[in-house]
Amino acid sequence: MPLRLRKLIGMIALIVFLALYVLAVLSVASARFADAPWWSHLIFFALGGLLWVPPAMLIIRWMERPVGDDGR
Repeated sequence: MPLRLRKLIGMIALIVFLALYVLAVLSVASARFADAPWWSHLIFFALGGLLWVPPAMLIIRWMERPVGDDGR
């Protein structure tokens, strides 16, 4: 797969993933933490703000892989 096409697909995947992730985190926050104390909001949003990084890094690593590299 050409590098430019891989980067285009990866960028679209990142945008879609992040949009769905944000919607999921906000849905859980509004359903479960509406009347919770401030410290639970802090913990939830700190974790929610960091948990998107590993999947995004996997997508970015796939995008930057050299052409012809089959991962073996």
